Amino acid sequence: MITIRGSGLTIKDIALVARGEPVELTRDATVRERIESSRRIIVEAVESDKAIYGVTTLFGGMAHRAVPKQLARELSTNAIWSHKTTTGERLPAKDVRAAMLLRANSLLHGISGVRFEILERFVAFLNANALPHVFELGSIGASGDLVPLAYIAGALLGVDREYKVDIGNETLDSHRALAQLGLEPLPLEPKEGLALVNGTSVSTAVAANCIARAQDLLQLSFALHALYIQALLGTDQSFHPFIHEHKPHPGQLRAAREMVRLLKGSRLIHDESSGDRQHRQGALIQDRYSLRCLPQYLGPIVDGLDVIARQVEIEANSANDNPLIDPATGTIYHCGNFLAQYTAVAMDQLRYFVGLLAKHLDVQIALLVMPEFSNGLPASLIANPDRAVNVGFKSLQVVNHSIMPLLTYYGTSLADRFPTHAEQFNQNINSQAMGSANLARRSLDLFEHYLANALLFAVQAIELRTQTVEGHYDARRCLSPATARVYEVTRNVIGKPIGGNRPLIWNDNEQSLEPMAERLLTDLRHRGLIVAALRN
Repeated sequence: MITIRGSGLTIKDIALVARGEPVELTRDATVRERIESSRRIIVEAVESDKAIYGVTTLFGGMAHRAVPKQLARELSTNAIWSHKTTTGERLPAKDVRAAMLLRANSLLHGISGVRFEILERFVAFLNANALPHVFELGSIGASGDLVPLAYIAGALLGVDREYKVDIGNETLDSHRALAQLGLEPLPLEPKEGLALVNGTSVSTAVAANCIARAQDLLQLSFALHALYIQALLGTDQSFHPFIHEHKPHPGQLRAAREMVRLLKGSRLIHDESSGDRQHRQGALIQDRYSLRCLPQYLGPIVDGLDVIARQVEIEANSANDNPLIDPATGTIYHCGNFLAQYTAVAMDQLRYFVGLLAKHLDVQIALLVMPEFSNGLPASLIANPDRAVNVGFKSLQVVNHSIMPLLTYYGTSLADRFPTHAEQFNQNINSQAMGSANLARRSLDLFEHYLANALLFAVQAIELRTQTVEGHYDARRCLSPATARVYEVTRNVIGKPIGGNRPLIWNDNEQSLEPMAERLLTDLRHRGLIVAALRN
């Protein structure tokens, strides 16, 4: 059970709720008092004909036009209805759940002027796994995620039957969905419509889910590197603490420590300090850069992911609509907390980091498939050269090369792409956070596909190396304990448990790589056995 209190949500909390964890509202009496106080301030301001943006005026470039107080409720409803303007691809269910969580969390600051009853709607929908239909497009992250948040609000409040909700396997109109949850349509009060749509909650929800995925995939990348290093008969000396204590970037130190942990106990690691070159006769005295400089290369990625995780967590725990009300003084502040620039830049950086991670893995795969660089592995990891038509993993490498350009292309910035003139030049600066976050999700989809293929390379290479060292194909006996777990689980997910008599692929025609990659990809996308093995 995750408690929503207006603060304290972590990336892990958001990911848990996105996957179905139930929620509850805080029972802190001071939070309830702030909510009720800010609501009273709005009611009193409307009654006294005070000019308040989006409450007694129109929105944006029309904010100079006054709205009579008797129409304030209608204006609040129109703030939602007027944004029912998009279609196309639906936002994934996990992102919709995370968005509802973050909008409720923002409103629980108690400075947005909404009733507590509205917050209870978010909890009811989340705990029933009732999912409003929300679309990917429509937000430029400037006045908040107006369009996607309007679809959520319209469904929660039953603004119109046209808003759709999925409950179980059934799609219902919003009124039927509310009835199934034991609720009725809830008419909006002044300011509430604006508070529900004017915030960064959807783009930041997508971003938080992306960061949670990226953290898991970074850990898998470390494990893959450790498997590749063992298959290449690499050394662990490059990760010795002495080296990195003298260049102590936090990410570099963590990367080096992680590689030491992952490689500890391996029988395939070359002991460079001993001068023993029997494992690598005729090879370079030191590893190539992609192995030797791994902590220095991955370190900035580790640090970068930590920075953007902190930024997105702060955004997820912020009050990000306009105007905001100080319950202590009654002051109403017109502001710009709805600008999702932090989320946009974070997701631009995330996509860039994903491209760097894939690039580094791609170099190791290139070493594995080239006999000139692999310290004795066969070309394209062909296990049975006696079958003259075998080509091994040649095509799988081509598939990864079809993914790599997309990952690097997605790594370019979106936040600075378009000088918008939206909404009568009122939104004359924007973040494009939603677009950046959606691209990050797609980038991670591709990266998961890349990593599924990368696991196949790792299994085949490590089994071929085990055969050259020990005369059999059961790599568990040679690998470090940490990587042996990942190797064994990967084999099980593929559907070919370790047998020891043959490597993963012996002859090309005996099986297809496609279903193996598909099983691995499915497991990764569901955070299944492989991710669990990384965490143990």
